[in-house]
Parts: sequence; C-alpha cells; structure tokens
Amino acid sequence: MSYAKRYKSTQLICQWAPRRFSERVWLLVALSTLLFALSVPESLRADPLLTYPLRIGEHAIRAELANTPETRRKGLMFRTRLAESSGMIFVFPRVQRISMWMKNTPIALSVAFIDADGRILNIEDMQPHSEESHSSSGPARFALEMNQGWFEKRGILPGDEVVGLDKLPGPA
Repeated sequence: MSYAKRYKSTQLICQWAPRRFSERVWLLVALSTLLFALSVPESLRADPLLTYPLRIGEHAIRAELANTPETRRKGLMFRTRLAESSGMIFVFPRVQRISMWMKNTPIALSVAFIDADGRILNIEDMQPHSEESHSSSGPARFALEMNQGWFEKRGILPGDEVVGLDKLPGPA
C-alpha cells in the first residue's frame, strides 16, 4: 500500500473520529440525565402544573388552582394519583354554600370547606366516582381537596386557619 493511500485512509478516519466521539458523549450525557431523573424521589420532582403554597399550622401544601368555571368544573377529574402534600384549591366568585362531588374522579379525596377569613368550616371524605353531594356547613369562599385522610392524619380540624389564600389569584 502506497504512502498516499495510507495517508488518505488515516485522514478519513481522523475526520470521522471527532464526530463519533461527540455522539458518544451526547449519548452518555442523555443516558446519565435520564438515570438521574428516574432516581429522584417523586416528592422532589417538579410539578408540571402551576401550584401555590398554602399552610395549615406546620403543614405545607402545594395546591393547584381552580378559579375559573372550567377549572372548578373539571377539578381533579380523571387523575389517578395525587402527591402526598399536594391538592387543589377551588376559589369561588362569592361567599356561598358550596357543594362538591366526585364524578369521573378515580381517587378518594377529603375536602375542606373554607370561609372568606381562611377558617375551615368542615371537612368531608369523598369516595371515587360518587355523585353524592358534599356541602359546606356554612357560607364558604374556598374548597381544598387533598388525598383522603390527609387532614385527619395531621390533626387538622374545623376552625383551623389556612394561610396563603390571600396570595391566590381571584376567581375569573
């Protein structure tokens, strides 16, 4: 094999080597990122929806907002799970008696009905897919849905204050 042919084949290999190396690095970075993302506990993963911080006593909550007729109507329908300290806060346009149901909602929930001052009026447990109506015991401005038993496990009772409601966007 002549020197010119050997030189040309070596040159060809050298031109492709950086590309192959960069492809390997990119693949390694992509796989590392995927493995890291899968190893992060679910409780620390970012919520794809905008949430708002609320607090009841020492208990922090990340609540999705339902403040339009459409978002209040849909609520948590069709959801198959809800993270441990996550929920949905419903903001109503006026203080009124509020009723909730569980149509098309496959997860068991507890709902706290909250007055305009942020005090819990009553807490009701709701069963999946039930069309039974659950109502506030008095005029309410908000309703907070959490996994069933969340309030009870933490000793949260009617009369407790929900902090952070004043920072929520109003009803639309």
